[in-house]
Amino acid sequence: MSDIKKGALVYYKEKAAKVDGIDDKIEISFLKVKKRVRDKDILFLHPGPVNNLDDLDSSVPENLATLDETLELLEDEASTLEDLAELLFGDFTTQSALSTWLMVVDGLYFEGSPNNITVRPLEQIAEDKITRQAKQQKKDNWEALLERIKKSTITKDDYPQLVEVEQVAVGERENSKLLKTLGIKENKESAHSLLLKLGYWQYDYNPWPRRMGATLSNPTLDIPTPKADPEGFVRHDLTHLKAWAIDDVGNQDPDDAISIEGNRIWVHIADVSAFVTPDSELDIDARSRGANLYLPDRVIHMLPTGITELCGLGLQDQSNALSISFDINDDGELENIEVCFSLLNVTRTTYGDADKALDSTFSDLMSVTKRYYQRRLNNNASTLDFPEVNIHVVDGVVSITPYGRSGSRQLVTDCMLAAGEAVALFAIENNIAIPYASQPEPEKIRQTSKLSEHYEYRRQFKPSSHTTSAAAHFGLGLPCYTRVTSPIRRYLDLVVHQQLRAFVSQQPLLTADDLVERIGLADEAGFATRKAERFSRQFWTMQYLKQNPDWKGEAIVMAQDDRKNTVVLPALAFETKLSRKGDFGLDETIDVQLQSVNIVDLMANFKS
Repeated sequence: MSDIKKGALVYYKEKAAKVDGIDDKIEISFLKVKKRVRDKDILFLHPGPVNNLDDLDSSVPENLATLDETLELLEDEASTLEDLAELLFGDFTTQSALSTWLMVVDGLYFEGSPNNITVRPLEQIAEDKITRQAKQQKKDNWEALLERIKKSTITKDDYPQLVEVEQVAVGERENSKLLKTLGIKENKESAHSLLLKLGYWQYDYNPWPRRMGATLSNPTLDIPTPKADPEGFVRHDLTHLKAWAIDDVGNQDPDDAISIEGNRIWVHIADVSAFVTPDSELDIDARSRGANLYLPDRVIHMLPTGITELCGLGLQDQSNALSISFDINDDGELENIEVCFSLLNVTRTTYGDADKALDSTFSDLMSVTKRYYQRRLNNNASTLDFPEVNIHVVDGVVSITPYGRSGSRQLVTDCMLAAGEAVALFAIENNIAIPYASQPEPEKIRQTSKLSEHYEYRRQFKPSSHTTSAAAHFGLGLPCYTRVTSPIRRYLDLVVHQQLRAFVSQQPLLTADDLVERIGLADEAGFATRKAERFSRQFWTMQYLKQNPDWKGEAIVMAQDDRKNTVVLPALAFETKLSRKGDFGLDETIDVQLQSVNIVDLMANFKS
């Protein structure tokens, strides 16, 4: 302690300090802080006097002209702080002492203590220089990137640095160093907003399928040649029947058709199980997807599109099918159910053209299916009627067209539901394990007619589910049901086909345990698909409104509270809330006009 005097320059916890006094301890000051320390807590650098620490430069010296010569001179010997300072700076002052010690602390060229400083190996110095330069370059690049982001002047060379922000925006990670550094909330919405602002994403980029974890690439697996049918397998020739595949205009997956023979109804379904066998590569991949993903701007298929070309009804001169036939008695009950694999001639048509032929070509089908429809109504089947629209995107331009409530749609719906019930009854009778679809009753069954009543009743509905045990499906008004009519685009429909094929061919069937596993995987994937579809429809609705900023239309009041009306815009099938103005009641119509659109939050504001 005797070497240290008042005014001396010392080093304390990586800071230069001035000695202000000495008694049983040493009084020092730095950065407007005063402390009492022991002599072993500090390093003595220079006797001083130091008048003002603020006058000293506390940065590590760079580009010293004397450095290389000093390194060579001291390469094999030690030096003191004073000697080294004189070699580097020509004298030993408080400033040169501090600057020299900072170079030692920096650790690139020198190491040691004030009384024993050595030069680091020159080879190591050279390596560390390269490392430091790279680190500094990375830091400079980072700071330059932050500046470009703040000014919204990024280039495509910056895109790799923004991948982590994109991953936050689509829910693939929770944290982003970039967002945190910029002081932006690390959530999907904030990340999305930033990517739009920077032009990394265009406003028509839809992040929702990725957020929901949906698969966004079409399958590329090869389609195998079907194995020869086993002995005893019979494909029935039904080419004498007139079979109609009725779909929307532009439909690319014609997987079902209907016929009538006398009073007997036939439902024909694309024979996909001939190509996709249990636990094959195609089957496992389809299981992981669960279903086709239908987006307004594209379709992501569950199976290779070549399957549709081979199996789609009416796409070939003749079509192979799984055919289900049944009678519908006067009470609407199904009787005399038969299941077979068949060969057909199929004619494709649209709902619009079918509507024109309801009183002629399809009159017999209509009269029979009406009994089935009435039976379902008698069993409290849901008739909730909400607006539905078709959202279509071509080259970024969005069109929204309301669906009509046509007779042919109801005809096809009833035929498909009857086929599902028929297969469920057939499976129960023959002890075939299949995935059944069921839905429990709501706590209170109601009859509804107004839109507001539909809205309130729907909120009481419990979700449907798939099980290996038959149970009633309340919403359909059926005692048992399975989904069977869309094997090209729904995996569990395909499983039903595989089981029926095995049964008809007298081959081993999947067990109930096998089905439980398949149901779990397909439902998980299907849940992601449905959410991706729902949010994507909302996203493209926002895009439509953004493209039509002067949009005006009608809103129907479905529910009310003290401050808001919950409304639906029928032309868009879009639900939103309006401030409760005027004396509008439930089910009344309000004229509204678009005010603003928020793509990120999927929100649109309207004024009445």
